[in-house]
Amino acid sequence: MSQVRLTAIVTGRVQGVGFRYSTMHQARSLGLSGEAANQSDGSVQVIAEGDRESVDSLVEWLQSRDAPGRVKNVDATFTPATGEFSGFWVD
Repeated sequence: MSQVRLTAIVTGRVQGVGFRYSTMHQARSLGLSGEAANQSDGSVQVIAEGDRESVDSLVEWLQSRDAPGRVKNVDATFTPATGEFSGFWVD
């Protein structure tokens, strides 16, 4: 199965609410690698690599009420995986 890379910019009230750590736990439970990092504009960038089904599940979770805070928008881009991550971490 081919691996994909998700680069998502998540906007809304997503800083200071445990969003990155919850994203890390969700991504790890799906077997994904990557990182979640606060951005200076108040958004969070999520990079995740893995099989398409698991990456799609993460996007669904990011857009759901289960994600902490209040997500306004998830701008997701999919590209081929690079394999640069050995786990999923908070930056």
